[in-house]
Amino acid sequence: MSVVCPECDNPLVVDVDDVEEGEVVTCDECGTDLEIVSVDPLQLAPVDDEGYDDDDYTEEEDDEDE
Repeated sequence: MSVVCPECDNPLVVDVDDVEEGEVVTCDECGTDLEIVSVDPLQLAPVDDEGYDDDDYTEEEDDEDE
């Protein structure tokens, strides 16, 4: 099925038989990670990674809790 990237309007082809809701695909044109929010009808939304920072969690912090 064809759908457009909500960020750059690039047409994307997604095989709805091979994906499930919650999976993430990447736009080949702009590189935006897009979450599949619905497969019928096919809908994509940019992955919301606001508020998440790789530095928010370190293994050292986990060890301190033990």
